[in-house]
Amino acid sequence: MSLGADAACGALKHSSEPTATSNETMRESHKEYADDNEKGIHIINIKAIEDIAYVQSDGMLLNSLGADRDTGCKHGLFFGDGQRKVDYILAFTYKKSSGSRTPHKKNHNSNSVHSLHSPKDDHHLPGGGADLEAMEAEPKMDYHEDDKRFRREEYEGNLIETGLELERDEETKLHGVGFVKIHAPWNVLCREAEFMKLKMPTKKVYHINQTPDLMQKLSSFIQKICEPIQPKVAGLRPQTVKHLSYPFSREKQHLFDMSDKDSFFDSKTRSSIVYEILKRTTCTKAKYSMGITSLLANGVYSAAYPLHDGDYDSEAEANDRKLLCDEWASYSAFYKFQPIDLVRKYFGEKIGLYFAWLGVYTQMLIPASVVGIIVFLYGCATVDENIPSMEMCDTRYNITMCPLCDRTCNYWKMSSACGTARASHLFDNPATVFFSVFMALWAATFMEHWKRRQMRLNYRWDLTGFEEEEGMVKDHPRAEYEAKVLQKSLKKEYRNKETEKEKLTWRDRFPAYLTNMVGIIFMIGVTFAIVFGVIIYRISTAAALAMSSNPNTRANVRVTVTATAVIINLVVILILDEVYGAIARWLTQLEVPKTDKTFEERLIFKAFLLKFVNAYTPIFYVAFFKGRIVGRPGDYYYIFQSFRMEECAPGGCLMELCIQLSIIMLGKQLIQNNLFEIGIPKMKKLIRYLKSKRQSYKDHEEHLKKKQRYEEDHNLEPFAGLTPEYMEMIIQFGFVTLFVASFPLAPLFALLNNIIEIRLDAKKFITELRRPVAVRAKDIGIWYNIIRGVGKLAVIINAFVISFTSDFIPRLVYLYMYSPDGTMHGFVNHTLSYFNVSDFKPGNEPTQPVDFGYKVEVCRYKDYREPAWSLNKYDINKDYWAVLAARLAFVIVFQNLVMFMSDFVDWIIPDIPKDISEQIHREKVLVVEVFLKEEQGKLQMLETWKERERKKGENCKSPRLSRSQRGSSASMYCHRADV
Repeated sequence: MSLGADAACGALKHSSEPTATSNETMRESHKEYADDNEKGIHIINIKAIEDIAYVQSDGMLLNSLGADRDTGCKHGLFFGDGQRKVDYILAFTYKKSSGSRTPHKKNHNSNSVHSLHSPKDDHHLPGGGADLEAMEAEPKMDYHEDDKRFRREEYEGNLIETGLELERDEETKLHGVGFVKIHAPWNVLCREAEFMKLKMPTKKVYHINQTPDLMQKLSSFIQKICEPIQPKVAGLRPQTVKHLSYPFSREKQHLFDMSDKDSFFDSKTRSSIVYEILKRTTCTKAKYSMGITSLLANGVYSAAYPLHDGDYDSEAEANDRKLLCDEWASYSAFYKFQPIDLVRKYFGEKIGLYFAWLGVYTQMLIPASVVGIIVFLYGCATVDENIPSMEMCDTRYNITMCPLCDRTCNYWKMSSACGTARASHLFDNPATVFFSVFMALWAATFMEHWKRRQMRLNYRWDLTGFEEEEGMVKDHPRAEYEAKVLQKSLKKEYRNKETEKEKLTWRDRFPAYLTNMVGIIFMIGVTFAIVFGVIIYRISTAAALAMSSNPNTRANVRVTVTATAVIINLVVILILDEVYGAIARWLTQLEVPKTDKTFEERLIFKAFLLKFVNAYTPIFYVAFFKGRIVGRPGDYYYIFQSFRMEECAPGGCLMELCIQLSIIMLGKQLIQNNLFEIGIPKMKKLIRYLKSKRQSYKDHEEHLKKKQRYEEDHNLEPFAGLTPEYMEMIIQFGFVTLFVASFPLAPLFALLNNIIEIRLDAKKFITELRRPVAVRAKDIGIWYNIIRGVGKLAVIINAFVISFTSDFIPRLVYLYMYSPDGTMHGFVNHTLSYFNVSDFKPGNEPTQPVDFGYKVEVCRYKDYREPAWSLNKYDINKDYWAVLAARLAFVIVFQNLVMFMSDFVDWIIPDIPKDISEQIHREKVLVVEVFLKEEQGKLQMLETWKERERKKGENCKSPRLSRSQRGSSASMYCHRADV
């Protein structure tokens, strides 16, 4: 039954102040609910959930695009009294029947909000919520729905015992969806802040040490120049004073700056405190204990989330969400810096650090893009001066090349590959070696710059010393882990074995570990098999096109085959990315990690490993394997005795590697990172709109109601974590660094993508997703180690690309060992071997030779082998071994030199800026001083009180003073002493 406003206020006055109890106490107070023989929802088969605060049930009818909108949404942000702020929302579904709706309307007042108070008065939720569900259950609700209702009542009762205040609203616009609003009062906030070791600002204010005059003037000058690209938010100017922060303590509340209690705990802190309480609180049923994760997984609640601050459209009242939408999530602000402090204030440190890292990465791409453009322009400027490509294009050399395939392919002129040779010089020139060294140092500098930026943010956000505080706060086990432990203990109890506190050992996890290993190896094998299938496609398609009677088709065989094969690879990569993400999650669930942090790290590692192999295997094939295992004319290697292994173009495989890399990189960024992120949420929103529109015809009265804030947030997409966001950026980082020697323009395309990506992600977080629970984090976690590993791997891969894929080393060897005049003239002829066409195996020679006006007796092919007239014809010659030795020497020298330079950059740049280190040290000293003064003040007050008491005692015992002369206070004191 609905309560009126007066009744609700009256109930609030009579509610007693809740006290904090342990989970065991809560279970004891609700023990009467437990029944050993009762059937219900078991938690052994729990679906894995990444983020417990954002779970949405299937088949829910959502009305996200309703015409009516409460622009202020004030009543959705506060309880029915308009005073208590809603800190968290629990949403649940219940079956509504048309038969119970009519009496429900008659018996309720206009106010549809129900307050929840002490659970001891009634097992049903106070305020009429349980009565409503009971009324809805009159048409005989099934057992599972009744069991869910019972669990909700018990769990919410336990929440009230922890001190939280609840209020139910089932008169919502959403069909069959009810909401429980949660408010954390001041005493609960203080208690939990002390338990979580939250650093809060004290009254002590100190001045930040200023930089020297010259640096200060330079900083002010730069700030004035950058002012047009700064977002219009408060707090962007450099701080001159700062509040000293210290972990909150209720005993020392007088030390903290509580001038405004309403803003002392901001909305993200309040929601994170409630979130911690929700994780600790459980409801019990016999021997089964269900926390919020289990309740969400079993459909007892459909979702749990904190609220956004308000609307973000132009007509909305001023709030942080609207400010972020205007100054951060707008594409028109692409040229501005990000308001990172405001992002952290609204979403928490973990998401703030992601966007800060993305901003630093994007800024560091600017110099890399500039240098890459210069390298590319250098290749364009020197293409007409490149002697090897000029020789290949010169028809006077009249070099006849051997067929590229058996029987169907013909002899061809080397000058026909002129375009490929000239294009290869754009990326295969001496400047690319310099660019590879530059990018290796760039990666090391980027990592150091990020560490310094991270330390500045840690100091500004009061995260210094967070690791020690984090170790003092117990990390709660995941619901799946507790369910597995419970299952294990029940089995042992069934066997009459007495057990102490159970936990999962390696023996329990061994089948999962074995499945993980086999699964990962199998999926990597699937990737290799798909790449092998594309190779077969390339070979067979090239042979088929070579048989065409159209000369234009035959001339463009290589371009056609390469382009179509790369597109096939791209489509397969996009599909397998989604498949591998699901498989990585499934494999991680089999391991049953104990904590959310462990689960996240193992999931990230598996997903990255599978997606890394998926994205880079086709590129690795072109870079290091294509054209290496070919053989020679007359003795080629075959696949399935039918397909000859493909070989590189006359200009080398570097041009094809560039095409492969550019199409896959740009395709992933355009289709997967941007189109999917924009298109899929819009499509989901359209589907929800169509469903809600269809439902609105059935519930016309409910459709006319205005939506509350929690209803609108319920229509948004649940937050799926930062793993997809980081993953796409790390894969892009690999494209930028791993094969940058073959594609100097990769940093430029990454920069253009990231400029859009930042605003796209910001818009998604502000407008498309429910507000995530704020999570404290000091760094980006395992992602830093992955980036560092990719940077180290990039040095090795670029060394091999320059050495084995490009012609840089063969040119150097020819220039300094074989060139007769010290120039590159004759290099092309030096790299080509001779083959006598009479040595073709029967049936492998061209069936329809091209008429060049002369009989072809000798053809050329690219390799270092003895000529046909040599005693050891077609054997590998000494030039091959000289070039191979030079290549291996270059790999060793390049790798060690660049590694040394990277480590030198790492060593010479301190991880913590000097001024930040001094400020952190100063804060520690100030904290000691503050507490020493407090203790001295206490001792002084104690000594003063003792001295005053001693004097009063002396006055009472003094014989020279009469009682009338001692004064009234002394007289009273002496009287008490006499008594």
